[in-house]
Amino acid sequence: MALYHFHVTQIKRSAGQSAIASAAYRSGEKLRSEYYGEDSDYTRKGGVICSEILLPSHAPPEYADRETLWNAVEKVEKSAKAQLAYSFDIALQNEFSIEENIDLARQFLLDNFVSRGMVVDFAIHSPDKEGGGIQNPHFHVMCPIRPIEPDGRWGNKQRREYVLDEDGNRIRDEAGNYVFNAVPTTDWGSPKTLEVWRQTWAELCNAKFAEKGLDCRIDHRSYERLGVEQMPTQHEGPTVRAMEAKGIRTDKGDLNHWIRKTNAMLREAKQKIAALIDWLKEVKAELSKPQPPTLVELLSVYYDNRNKGAYSSKAKIANLKKFSQAVSFLKAKQLYNADDLDAALHTMQDKIDTLKKSASGKQARIKELDELLRMADYYEDGKPVADKLKTIRFEKSRQKYKAEHNDTLRLFYMAERKLKRQVVDGKLPAAAWREEKARLETEYRDLQTELTPLYADVKKLWAIHYNIYEVQHEQERQNAAVRQKKQEIEH
Repeated sequence: MALYHFHVTQIKRSAGQSAIASAAYRSGEKLRSEYYGEDSDYTRKGGVICSEILLPSHAPPEYADRETLWNAVEKVEKSAKAQLAYSFDIALQNEFSIEENIDLARQFLLDNFVSRGMVVDFAIHSPDKEGGGIQNPHFHVMCPIRPIEPDGRWGNKQRREYVLDEDGNRIRDEAGNYVFNAVPTTDWGSPKTLEVWRQTWAELCNAKFAEKGLDCRIDHRSYERLGVEQMPTQHEGPTVRAMEAKGIRTDKGDLNHWIRKTNAMLREAKQKIAALIDWLKEVKAELSKPQPPTLVELLSVYYDNRNKGAYSSKAKIANLKKFSQAVSFLKAKQLYNADDLDAALHTMQDKIDTLKKSASGKQARIKELDELLRMADYYEDGKPVADKLKTIRFEKSRQKYKAEHNDTLRLFYMAERKLKRQVVDGKLPAAAWREEKARLETEYRDLQTELTPLYADVKKLWAIHYNIYEVQHEQERQNAAVRQKKQEIEH
């Protein structure tokens, strides 16, 4: 049953990923993203045994809070294509108890990650296997790529190393700029460091096997490095695996089937039965991992359910038409799974919010200019009247003149007070205000034109989101009912 799996990737915005959402999924928690202004809620996710944050001594203690830590990472990374964190997926061993696996994972992370100054957020997963499948305990690790300086502030990922000539002077390129190489400030992402981690994890597990008196062992090296004459299979990915699971043949799946059969023959010919059994168990464990359904599959279930409750062929045809339109829309947007859908919604909503904020600012300025121009009209209409009033010397005549022009004078004095700071060289910039208003009105209309199709796309995406959520919710309810029924039978 012993198997080795140690995979590392990067969580990055360029792939539509969020550190908060990734941390929430791995820990099975609800976390609020300040960067996106939204919640990621995975509190109903099953199989999360425990989650923990390990900090080096110089890290701010508030980073022991998962939401605080990853919001700080999101905040310090300014680029829209920023690399946010390393993500490790490491298999645990079924031969060990869950407590032994947790202690082993924690020891490995403290000795090899935290000791290097890395912040570690890890979670132990042991998802339920229905139908008697092989258990697949594993743990996820997230580490910020950016290091923390001794003073607790985030440091740089890279530093400049200038290229020097024979005399030790910096070399310039054709544009006159100094030539330099971008050198990582840590060795965390180097192949050599990864190799050490992979080997160390295998050695820890093997030491535990020996301590428990078990003769099974794991090895971090590839078949080629081990000298095993065996052809590797091609990585199939979730789409191919989902198709193969449904009985749909694929070129890559057929190739992998052939490779596995050939390897089995080679191992059998060389009497390496033990190696064959280990390899088959490893393959089975890998293939038994649940693969998320595609959006088209989820929508198909949704509209199938709707058709079951439809009373007429007209309603069924309408459902088929809506399904076809939704599939075409998703294909045009290149959206294939729930993560793609969430990323698209986040991106579109961010763009809408930015455009709405800009439009709101322009609209507020247009209203302000309308008021200034209205006051300018009162000022220009009343100024000759006010100037004439100043020339009347006799009080009786002044009072009579004021009474005759009371409304005009009242509006003039009001406008004069409000426009006191707007007068330049004794004149009001009314023409400039009108030009600015016309320009802002054009820009506002352009923003509304740009927003209209975005609103339409977001509306369609949310409709699809609600549809697949309904299917996923029902599937979760059914799975919970099956598990409860199974527990009742066992007890």
